[in-house]
Amino acid sequence: MIPNIFDIATKELHQDAFIVWLIKWADPENEKYDPLLHACGQDFVKQLISKQYNDSISSIIIVEAGRQFKNIDVWAKIYTLNGNYYLIIEDKIFTTEHSDQLLKYKKLGEEYAENNNFIPVFIYLKTGSESAVSMDLIILKEFNLFKRQDFFDLLEKHKNITNNIFTDYRNRLSTLHSSYQAFQIEQIGSWDKNPNCWIGFYQFLETQFSDLNWSFVNRRDGSGFWNAYFIPAINDRWYGHSVYLQIEQGKLCFKINTSGSEKDRVKLRYLRNELGKIIIEKAAMLEISEIQKPKYPGTGEAMTVAVIEIDGWLGENDSIIDKEAVVIGLEKYKAFLRYVLNN
Repeated sequence: MIPNIFDIATKELHQDAFIVWLIKWADPENEKYDPLLHACGQDFVKQLISKQYNDSISSIIIVEAGRQFKNIDVWAKIYTLNGNYYLIIEDKIFTTEHSDQLLKYKKLGEEYAENNNFIPVFIYLKTGSESAVSMDLIILKEFNLFKRQDFFDLLEKHKNITNNIFTDYRNRLSTLHSSYQAFQIEQIGSWDKNPNCWIGFYQFLETQFSDLNWSFVNRRDGSGFWNAYFIPAINDRWYGHSVYLQIEQGKLCFKINTSGSEKDRVKLRYLRNELGKIIIEKAAMLEISEIQKPKYPGTGEAMTVAVIEIDGWLGENDSIIDKEAVVIGLEKYKAFLRYVLNN
């Protein structure tokens, strides 16, 4: 393969540099060097601003941009005929927001914009993936989302650009984008070799289930897995404890969460065992034979009470996912769990 600098320089700081570089191309002074890159830069800037405002930006006069101002990943000053904009961009690939950094950056941006006669624009630019629940929290903090799909569409729109930096980044983003979509074409048994298949699959499920959330779970031994769970409703409880379905990068588990409860582990294990017994009995009665007793139910705060192996709900290792069948199956298991809890 042709060496790609962004396959080597994979950190967010390197993506910060590309974003600043592309924004700088929007300055009219740079059109003479590469008209196509200039057009893409202008398109990029206008799309960022349009995420917050519907202003019609007819003419950009001056563009200034840089990195790491008071820990802000990317900042840009955009001078136009109909107003000047101050862009604050929080750039994320695989990490997520932490330590209330967005609230801090918003305050800094608003103060600078007010003192210097700018219109503030706040962008959360994400080229990796986060759950819809996590993204909703970003929106609540009044940051506007510029997602991987937005960036991918922008670069594809300008794919006639031949600049090596641009094409390297576009190819890198295209490869990343394809890795999340690969769950639709790769055999299920190979998903663990490309964990982005699980992320792409969970993102598909988000479009089908509004009560789904997902994240990476770290184990004590340093390993981990991508999990997705259906947020339990108020009535999804067993003796006061939340009960829900969780996908543990393969197995579909029926779980009970006892966090925050009394620490009588004997009593909690009894509740776990009783719920598991009832689920197995009712599954047998309804001829849902794929629901089985777990080999290792666990004794932590979130305990597995019943399980369906991957080939029982998602598909055989050598098969390609049938998305429609999987959604129908998950609806069935959710309805079954609610039936158990209400009867």
